[in-house]
Amino acid sequence: MDQASASPRALLYDSTLCIGCGACYDACKERNGLPETTDDFLTDHLSANTFTIVQERGDGYMRRMCMHCVTPTCVSVCPVGALEKTSMGPVVYHEDRCIGCRYCVQACPFSIPRYEWSSLTPRVRKCDMCADRLAKGMPTACAEACPAGATKFGNRDELIAEAKSRIAASPDTYVNHIYGLEEIGGTSVLVISDVSPAELGLPTGLGDDPLPSLTWDVLDKIPRFSVVVGAFLGGVWWITKRREEVRLAEGKEVSNES
Repeated sequence: MDQASASPRALLYDSTLCIGCGACYDACKERNGLPETTDDFLTDHLSANTFTIVQERGDGYMRRMCMHCVTPTCVSVCPVGALEKTSMGPVVYHEDRCIGCRYCVQACPFSIPRYEWSSLTPRVRKCDMCADRLAKGMPTACAEACPAGATKFGNRDELIAEAKSRIAASPDTYVNHIYGLEEIGGTSVLVISDVSPAELGLPTGLGDDPLPSLTWDVLDKIPRFSVVVGAFLGGVWWITKRREEVRLAEGKEVSNES
C-alpha cells in the first residue's frame, strides 16, 4: 500500500465490548519484541517495555496507549524531527535522530512517551500503531488479536461513523461522546464507553484546539514582542548611559571649580 496516498487510519476502542483478556497486551509485546514485565498484565503500567495496558475501571476495562494525535504536540516540540506524524495516522519515532532532550515526554497531554533511563543508549519508547504493518495493508497487531472486537482498526472517518452509529443505536448503553473526535484537534485512537472519559481515567478539559496551534500563536507574536521589548530595553540602556555621562561630567566640573 502506498503510504502517501492512503487515507488516515485509526483505532476504535469500545470499552463495553472489552473482556479484559489481555490479548492486545500480549500481541503488542510480541510484535515489538518487548520483555515480560509482570505476572499479571492488569497490574502493568506504561513503560519503555510496555506500550499498551489494560486497566480495570469499575465493572469494566480500559486500554491505554499512544493516542496518535492528528496534530501531535510531541512532534511540534521535537527540535530534530525524531517524531513524525505519518499520512496514514501513526506517530512514529526515528531513534537515529533523537538527541535525548525528552521534550516529547514533557509535552504529551496524555503522558505517553517513556524514556529508557536505565539504558546506555536510551531511546524514547511508545506505541507506533504498527506503522510497518499498516504500510503492508495489515491491521495493527492489537486489533487483529482482539477476540471481542473491542479494538477495531480502519479508516478514521469510517470508524467515526461507526462509533456514532453504535451510540445512536444504543443510547441507553453509551455515553454520547466519542473521545478523540475533537479533543486537542482529534486523535487516531477513538474511545466510546458506557461511562464518562473521566471515569475511564482519560484526561479531560484539554479543549478542542491542537496544542501546537497555541504554541504557534505565541511564537507568531514573539517577533513583534521582541521588537517592542528590544526598543524598550534599548531606551533604558540609552537613558542609563546618558545619566552616567551627565554624572561624570558634573563630577569633573565640580572638581575643576575646586
